[in-house]
Amino acid sequence: MGAQSTAGVSLDGEKKTLHLRSTAEDSQRIRHLVQWLFVALNGLLGVQFVLWVRYFERGGGVLYVSRPAGAEGWLPIAGLMNFKYFLLTGRVPSIHPAAMFLFITFLMMSLLLKKAFCSWLCPVGTLSEYLWKLGRRIFKRNLRLPRWADIPMRGLKYLLLGLFVFVIGVMSAEALESFMSTPYGLIADVKMLNFFRNMGQTATVVLALLSFGSLLIQNFWCRYLCP
Repeated sequence: MGAQSTAGVSLDGEKKTLHLRSTAEDSQRIRHLVQWLFVALNGLLGVQFVLWVRYFERGGGVLYVSRPAGAEGWLPIAGLMNFKYFLLTGRVPSIHPAAMFLFITFLMMSLLLKKAFCSWLCPVGTLSEYLWKLGRRIFKRNLRLPRWADIPMRGLKYLLLGLFVFVIGVMSAEALESFMSTPYGLIADVKMLNFFRNMGQTATVVLALLSFGSLLIQNFWCRYLCP
């Protein structure tokens, strides 16, 4: 009886372990699918936005497509500024309003579901994840910074966040509206596009270093620099 009971407990424990492992694997498959669907969505938004900008750059005469509001998801600073403006005035800003709504959505998702946005939806997070996995395949391991370096490095993203919050936090509603109405504020989305279309040497070197760091260290960008 004792042997049978022990065997029963062992089998039951094994079944539970296999079930938990299967559930975890299914969850990861769903997460990876959602990640790449969101990457594809951002790619489609990017193509649509490029076509929209090209139409005006060439003075018409080429394919016209409507401007995709979802492209403003890449304007987190504008989203933060518009959110501050909304809190002060109760009015939805007329310039880049989608940036504010997307910013609020991502913020609430992060507050309620912790790192769900970073690990499920963020295209940069997806790229970062696959870079460190590629690095592990190439170098057989990922580096881990010693504790004395890791802790100060993790503080960098909070310094960046604090800088943005401080600068925007001291701005009045009038100052926010005035800034968003400047030529730069009006075409902040086009400026963002041109950053990648006309990338300078410094930006190329910085992105290359960030990519290499992500190969060596797991979630390098997300862990140390993303505010």
